[in-house]
Amino acid sequence: MNDLRRNAETFIGCEAGYAEADIVIFGAPFDSTTSYRPGTRFATKAIRGESFGIETYSPYQDADLSDARIFDAGDLELSFGDPKPVLEAIERFAAGILDDGKLPVMIGGEHLVTLGAVAAAAKRLDNLHILHFDAHADLRDDYLGTRLSHAAVMRRVWELVGDNRIFQFGIRSGDKTEFIWAKDHVRMNRFNFNGLEDTVKALEGKPVYLTIDLDVLDPSEFPGTGTPEAGGVGFSQLLDAVMKAGSLNIVGCDINELCPVYDQSGASTALACKLLRELLLVLGIKR
Repeated sequence: MNDLRRNAETFIGCEAGYAEADIVIFGAPFDSTTSYRPGTRFATKAIRGESFGIETYSPYQDADLSDARIFDAGDLELSFGDPKPVLEAIERFAAGILDDGKLPVMIGGEHLVTLGAVAAAAKRLDNLHILHFDAHADLRDDYLGTRLSHAAVMRRVWELVGDNRIFQFGIRSGDKTEFIWAKDHVRMNRFNFNGLEDTVKALEGKPVYLTIDLDVLDPSEFPGTGTPEAGGVGFSQLLDAVMKAGSLNIVGCDINELCPVYDQSGASTALACKLLRELLLVLGIKR
């Protein structure tokens, strides 16, 4: 994949060429299985454009994106409707990044896009574990008869990694059957990030894929999402969780479910930009 050229509009500070990059970000603008309010396919463009409203420097980490080696590959060209070819395209692209020894960071899109990136990692790494920040359990076997849905994405991920490899935090919404099923198959922490430090210790040395559904945030801080859920965490709590997770052997990650059209103030997009900056920095510093 060394012939890849940098996207014309990049996320702020992500100016490295592909060959020299440690981290490769790419967009997956897909929302065809959204169960409530669509529009997450517009998140990738919004995040890149609005990223120039923040600085490359992070006072939280005393680090600057200009010092990291990050390549912005732009958005994948994904079809509408059928999610199967979409997931296959994401898997192929993420696989190429992994095979080149680089870290894939995907911007969604709806949460189903995670399945394609996890599939690429799971086929290359034994003992893959998943760290999942979200308001929703996403553990349904199907949603209205559809097994490939953002409401069922972690159930499909479980089919790839197996029991007790998925660690969930912030969960406060789901069907009763999801919570019953979770007791025997995943490690779920409801409502907040309590227990994250112990989880990080338990995952030390293991390959970890980190997936962040931004609706883990409370709608008062992040209204720009398709399925807002009251009772969420704040930005500072989420940032602290990302910092802690960044100490792990992260082999891939994504940030998803920003729906910019539902927050015309732009505050939700600005928050997503800031969180992505911090995520890229904590991963870039380590690498």
